[in-house]
Amino acid sequence: MERLVMHVDMDAFFASIEQRDHEEYRGKPLIVGGLSGRGVVSTCSYEARRFGVHSAMPIVRARRLCPQGIFVEGDYAHYKAVSQEIFAIFARYAPVVEPLSIDEAFLDLTGMELLMESPRAYAEKLKAEIREKTGLIASVGIAPNKFLAKLASDLEKPDGLVIITEQTKQAVLDPLPVSRIWGVGQKTAARLEDLRIRTIGQLRRTPRERLARDLGAHMADHLLALASGIDTRPVAPREPAKSIGKEVTFPTDIESAEAVERVLLALSEKVGYRLRRTGCKGRTVQLKLRLGDFRTYTRSRTLAEATCYDQEIYETALALYRALGVKQGIRLLGISVSGFDTSGAISLFHEEARKENLYAAIDAIKKRFGEQGITKAQLLKRCDEDEDNGDEV
Repeated sequence: MERLVMHVDMDAFFASIEQRDHEEYRGKPLIVGGLSGRGVVSTCSYEARRFGVHSAMPIVRARRLCPQGIFVEGDYAHYKAVSQEIFAIFARYAPVVEPLSIDEAFLDLTGMELLMESPRAYAEKLKAEIREKTGLIASVGIAPNKFLAKLASDLEKPDGLVIITEQTKQAVLDPLPVSRIWGVGQKTAARLEDLRIRTIGQLRRTPRERLARDLGAHMADHLLALASGIDTRPVAPREPAKSIGKEVTFPTDIESAEAVERVLLALSEKVGYRLRRTGCKGRTVQLKLRLGDFRTYTRSRTLAEATCYDQEIYETALALYRALGVKQGIRLLGISVSGFDTSGAISLFHEEARKENLYAAIDAIKKRFGEQGITKAQLLKRCDEDEDNGDEV
């Protein structure tokens, strides 16, 4: 049975909610983000994008590009509530929904063809219901797999609807730049440019042996599969996790406290980001530490309030590490957060709202540039460990 996957992406989500809720913002360039001198753009309206403003841009630069723009700090708690309304609509249209972030998801429509007039009509109905119930617009892509569906939803924004089939996929893919392939960041794109590979079509026609020699066998297989429109990943709903964590094993033991602290900060940022992406807050922070002789220690601390914030996770993990008083080389470090708060209550205190808006801006950068798009200044001084050797808990 041929698969049928839909990707729905809300257009300029935060900015669109603000324009919906505030008539005076409609039709005007609106920028949502941190308003301090060092703040960044979380998202912006399409009117602002015409001036060159985009997510993850420093607010100072956005003000220079669009001095007539309306700048608002935003209300992340409100955006989450609207997201829940939209995901409730998704659940009525597909038996399997995989959230990607607060404003996008995959819907598995495989086997539902007999229940719909056509995939296009079904998507139009979904878009209309979202607009009617929330006043917001969405872009939709439909294709035989997740990669193509997500690509399709981005081709005709805003308010787009693009369908890619097995018969049309190469005509769509081949002219596109290689940067449109999932997993091709700036470094891989630069290496492909060195090989004079600029389009997906050129990539698809490149011998595997050549790619494997320059990029490695695993990356070569990954790129060639996606360049051919092949993606076997299933649409999978996220199971309620008992904990979210990250750990890293070092190629050589690390011994300095400064290096350990930098790694703990990096791990805290990754765990915090994943907690926020899944809408979770946890009360228990656990540190895992393995010495060079393979002795392993775990220590945990339960907080008074559940958290998903990098700094609070880091400070707790750092205190646990210091309490251990380790003097030997360390082979592995890990941080996890558990004891999730399922009450769904949203704090109304100003400080909590400020933190939510700050981390919404940080997450916008991570979404645009990947998890390495923003990090604390302490991490700019690289330590000897190779964090990519770590395994996600």
